[in-house]
Amino acid sequence: MSSVPKDSERTQQASPDKSGTPTFNWQLTHTSVFDTVKLIMPPSQVLPIVFVPGIMGTNLCTNSGKPIWLLNSTGGQPIGLAWEWARKGPAGRQTILHPKRTRVYSGGDVPGRPAGTIQNVKDFVLRGWGEVGQTSYHEFLHWLEQKLNGEGFDPANWSDFFYASVSSPSASATGGPPKLFPGIVMEMAGLPSAAERGHKPDPITSDDLLQRAKFRFPVYACGYNWLESNALAADRLKDRVQDIIAENNVGRFRCCQVILVTHSMGGLVARACAQLAGMEAKIAGIVHGVMPAVGAAVAYRRCKVGMGDEDFAAGLVIGSNGVEVTAVFAQAPGALQLLPSGNYIHGWLKVHDEHGKLIAGLPKSDPYTEIYLRKDRWWGLVREEWLNPIGGRPIPWNEFADNIALAKNFHGEIAGKYHPNTFVFYGAGEGSQASFETIRWSMKIGSQPASGSVLTNLEMLDFSHQQVREDGKNTIYLGGEKKFGQQSDQAGFGDSSLPDVETSFRQVRCDKQDGRGDGTVPASSGMFPRASGGPSIRQQFRLEGFSHEPAFKNATAQRVTHYAITKIAARARVS
Repeated sequence: MSSVPKDSERTQQASPDKSGTPTFNWQLTHTSVFDTVKLIMPPSQVLPIVFVPGIMGTNLCTNSGKPIWLLNSTGGQPIGLAWEWARKGPAGRQTILHPKRTRVYSGGDVPGRPAGTIQNVKDFVLRGWGEVGQTSYHEFLHWLEQKLNGEGFDPANWSDFFYASVSSPSASATGGPPKLFPGIVMEMAGLPSAAERGHKPDPITSDDLLQRAKFRFPVYACGYNWLESNALAADRLKDRVQDIIAENNVGRFRCCQVILVTHSMGGLVARACAQLAGMEAKIAGIVHGVMPAVGAAVAYRRCKVGMGDEDFAAGLVIGSNGVEVTAVFAQAPGALQLLPSGNYIHGWLKVHDEHGKLIAGLPKSDPYTEIYLRKDRWWGLVREEWLNPIGGRPIPWNEFADNIALAKNFHGEIAGKYHPNTFVFYGAGEGSQASFETIRWSMKIGSQPASGSVLTNLEMLDFSHQQVREDGKNTIYLGGEKKFGQQSDQAGFGDSSLPDVETSFRQVRCDKQDGRGDGTVPASSGMFPRASGGPSIRQQFRLEGFSHEPAFKNATAQRVTHYAITKIAARARVS
C-alpha cells in the first residue's frame, strides 16, 4: 500500500453511535479500486460549534407545521420566499408573522454532500442545519465543518498555519512527516495584520494548535423564532447547548463546553444566553460577526419608509414600505430589539431644514420615550393607523408599547455584558457597504397650500401624524392637501385629466446611508463591544468588503472566525 499515491487516499473519521462507540460507515467499492482507505480515530474530547443566525435567518412555520418563512436556495437565492412575500401586503404579513402564531421549522433543505464529521444527510438534519437559511449560511457551515474536522488532527498538517522550518524543504529532509513543537509563534494565512487601529491580533502559537488538536468540532446550528423576544430565544439556545453537550458526552467521548458563532442579531441572543444561570461555564467562548451591539438606526428607517429604496429585491421580502414593515415589527419584540438602544450615539435622529441646517437632534437621552412611543409627532416610530391594516389582525397601541418596554428591558439586561472569552468582527466598508449611522430627515419647500398661515420649521417639527400625509414611502407632506386632478371635456377633444397635486408647507425625505458599515449595521455599533466590554473582548476586527447578510461568505471573515475558534479552543476545558 505504500506505493499508492497520497492523493488517491480516502479517509473517514469515526463517529460516535448512540452509545458513544466510535463507528465507521463505509460503502463497499468495486474490486478494481485499489486506493488506500484510512480510518481515523478522532480525539475523545469534543468541543461543538453552535451557529446562531441573525433576524429572519431561521425558517419558520405555523403552529400547525406549515412552512411560512423558508430560506431554501434556488440558484443561490431565496426565490421561493421572495415570490411568496412579494404578493402579501401589510394585512397578510401582520396576520401570519406573529410570534404567537409561529415557531421554528426544522425541515429546510440541507447539503447533499458530506463534510468533516458528517457523512449522511440525516446528520445535517440532526445538527439543526435545516433550521437556518440555506442561502445565507450553509456554504459557511459546510466550509467550517470541513476546515475544523476534515484536515485531520495533526496541526503540522493544517493548511492555514505555518512557520519557516515547517514550510521549508528541510522540514521533510529526514523523509518523515513534518512535526510541530511547542513554543513557536505561527503565521496564519489570510489573517489581517491589523485587527483595528492600534490593535494587532494576538498571534497563534504552536501551543494553541496543539491544544486545539485535542478536540473534535462537530458544527451545529440553532435557530430561534426571531419574532419573539431575544430573551426567549436565549432560553431556546440554552436548552440546545445543554442537549448538545449531553449528546456528545457519551461513551469514550467527553464534552463539557461549546463555542458559539453568531451572525447579527444572533449575537444579542448569545449574549443574553451567556448571562443565564450556569451558562457562562458551558460556553468556552463566543465569536460575534456583524453584531448590532447597541442596535442599528436602519431599523427605525424601515418602519418609516420600508426597504424599497435600499434594496428593491430585499424589500419585496422584508417590506417595500413603512406600512408593510410596521405591520410585522410592531408586534415582534425581537425585531424591535434591533432599534438603537440607550447606549447608541445620542442625536442619531436628525431633522434638517431646506438650507441643510440642523433643527432637531434626538434622542437627548432616552430613545424609547423620546422617539419610539411618540405617537403625537410625525417623526415618531409608528403611525398608529398602521397597526390596523384593513384585513389584518390589528394590535392595539398598548401592545406595541409593551413590546417597546420589552426592548428597553432587554437592552438594559445585556448592556456592556459579554462572555469573558469574546471575539468580534464588524464591517466598516464604504460605497455599497455604507450604513445608516444616523437618520436624517431633510426638508424642502413644498407647493404652498392656497390657505393657511405661514409656519416655521420648528412649528412643523411639532406636527402630529394627523397633520401630515404619508403612505410609507419616502416622502412626507407637512400640511396642505392632496388635490385630485379634475376631468374636463374640451370641445371636440374628448376627456382629459389633470395630474394630482400635493400641496404642503414642506416635503420631508429620509436621506440615504451616511456612515461606514456593512450596509445594515453601522461601524459605530459594530465596534462598540471593545468600548463597553473591557477585558471580555479578547480581540475585535474591523473588516471591509462584504455586506451584512452574506458576511460569513467573505474569505477574510472566515479566516477571522477560524482564528477566533482556535484561540477559544486553546483555553477550553478538557474533561
